[in-house]
Amino acid sequence: MIEQAHVGAAPVAGPATATTPTTQVTAAAVPLLEIANLRISFGSAAGPVEVVKGVNLRMGRERVAVVGESGSGKSVTFRALLGLLGGRALVRADRLHFKGEDLRGLDAGALRAMRGSRIGMVIQDPRQGFDPVMTIGDQLIEMLRLHGKLPRRGQVTRMHEMLADVHIREPKRVAGLYPHQVSGGMAQRAMLAMMLSAEPELLIADEATSALDAVVRHRILDLIDEQVRLRSMGLILISHDLDLVAQYADRVVVMYAGRVMEEITTDGGSLQATHPYSRGLIASRPTLEHLGGDLPVLQREAAWLT
Repeated sequence: MIEQAHVGAAPVAGPATATTPTTQVTAAAVPLLEIANLRISFGSAAGPVEVVKGVNLRMGRERVAVVGESGSGKSVTFRALLGLLGGRALVRADRLHFKGEDLRGLDAGALRAMRGSRIGMVIQDPRQGFDPVMTIGDQLIEMLRLHGKLPRRGQVTRMHEMLADVHIREPKRVAGLYPHQVSGGMAQRAMLAMMLSAEPELLIADEATSALDAVVRHRILDLIDEQVRLRSMGLILISHDLDLVAQYADRVVVMYAGRVMEEITTDGGSLQATHPYSRGLIASRPTLEHLGGDLPVLQREAAWLT
């Protein structure tokens, strides 16, 4: 269960927070997801270590990317939302709402029911999400049964349709394969089909293409973008690749050391950053011009942590 936070009289934000109403979510609308002053700590021998420090986010059925270096708190923030951090994590928030429902009071069973049915997550290595001793088709059918979307008679047909929806050319053949028998890109397509089977309203893609080569990476993101638009879903795209997210997100939330540094609206695939950290990340992107010389190094400032 997620605790209610009592850290000061108002939510604590980074230098530029994501709580300001945008054109996608007006102040009067009930947002799809609303997070206020989210704080996450883990126990250690030296005492609690806070890894997420006052994160705020408000979004509708839009595409929001969350970027930052490894260890910035991107993934742990949204795993906390789904109750996936385990007993050692202390999660506190002033507000943690999904479609107006307070997630802080939900027990483990209620959070488990929400996963998949209302919020889906696609992870970096899809094989970790599959049972290695069940065929892909059987696991998709099990998902349909779990969420009661169809009577038994129509489940096999729907399973084949789901695989076809994610552009798998031979759905019947792939349905009979085990996870280790397909490529990484094919496994990610099948995992996406599984996550979409319950028709969630929000999809979280957590470094979903990091393990794939550049060509397959764009194909998978094109597919995710297509399905999000067709189904009018919300999308949270967690990544460290700024060039990539600029093409697939309406706005970008930049995180550093557990805090939100800045929120950037994408403009035709370009990012107009103002915070020094965001600008440093953009300047550190590898290009052919840098070959043969010194690579740019991001200069961090202590003031970013206050």
